[in-house]
Amino acid sequence: MEITWWGHATCTVEDSGVRLLTDPVFARRLAHLRRRRGAPPPARAAVADAVLVSHLHADHLHLPSLARLAAGTKLLVPRGAVRAVPGLRRLARLARLDVVEVGPGDTEKVGPVTVRVVPALHDGRRMPVGPRRSPALGFVVDGRARTYFAGDTGLFDTMAEEAGPVDVALLPVGGWGPGLGHHHLDATRAAEALRRLAPASAVPVHYGTYWPIGLDAVRPHEFHSPGDEFVRKAAVSAPGVRVHLLDHGESVRPEVRR
Repeated sequence: MEITWWGHATCTVEDSGVRLLTDPVFARRLAHLRRRRGAPPPARAAVADAVLVSHLHADHLHLPSLARLAAGTKLLVPRGAVRAVPGLRRLARLARLDVVEVGPGDTEKVGPVTVRVVPALHDGRRMPVGPRRSPALGFVVDGRARTYFAGDTGLFDTMAEEAGPVDVALLPVGGWGPGLGHHHLDATRAAEALRRLAPASAVPVHYGTYWPIGLDAVRPHEFHSPGDEFVRKAAVSAPGVRVHLLDHGESVRPEVRR
């Protein structure tokens, strides 16, 4: 199996001949955010058998990026997404995507791989406001390996129980602005999550890609340092886990236990 990090929360997980894409965002600019590091992903990044969307925020459910998917691609989105994001219904019709709404506890087959939906601790609404709530999700991809994509989440008591035994953890370790609330993982909380999950390998994501326009000088360490900080803290909290710190567009074949 192989993991490729394209930036932010966008990864390709290849397992058992199946390509899964997480939270695809391919834009140079997204509202007030611009891509400060890493070139936008190439066309091959949009090739997937299924796409896993963790929640409805525009830096995770990005309609122009989803429009690049091939017809017939299965798109797993949080329950209520089609109603909360009207453009999603139109996009699904025009691009002929197979949109499936899911919630915690659901499973979906993608070829020989099973995708299990688990909860996340995060505001799942379409922002900036919205009366209709959809759950924020994580996903466990069960193929040759078990890969946990945490989505965007804070640390919660049952995280390891919900994910179950995993070989690889894709964990957010930062954000896109000069501050993170408790519904996010920073490097410290992500290292604690890693200790609880105890996978064989981990890949830090959701950092060092997008930053607000005009705020380059505001707490720049929050943009540049989370990956390295996570590596240092993980070495103390979870010394038995191998952490793969990837550059944008870089791939790794992580260790698995089976």
